[in-house]
Amino acid sequence: MDKIYAVALTCVGRAVMFGTLAIGLVMLSFSFDLARALMAGAFLTLVMAQVLILKAQTTSRQKPGRTETWNCLAPEARPAGRHGRKVFLSILADVYMHFATLSFAAGCSLFAAGMGVRLARALI
Repeated sequence: MDKIYAVALTCVGRAVMFGTLAIGLVMLSFSFDLARALMAGAFLTLVMAQVLILKAQTTSRQKPGRTETWNCLAPEARPAGRHGRKVFLSILADVYMHFATLSFAAGCSLFAAGMGVRLARALI
């Protein structure tokens, strides 16, 4: 099970990393206004968190053979049978929720930073 968890962390983490790169580039395009850049990053990061939550909720309806994690596992490391399928999908859902939690925290932090910049501008 640890092997499945490690491979799932790698596969989902890579996808989240590419999403984070895209969000960073959007924020860079708003670099002329720090508050706007932070708010755009917050909004997009919260959207990514919502997508990851939806992925976690719909994992139980997926076929394991169609996931990247399954294809990255060695054939002897893949769980067999109905119980193995349920264990695999529950691990995958847990990994999605782990990254959704991190994305949500990052989005809230970006939102707070953006509001802080706006407040600082209003006071100065």
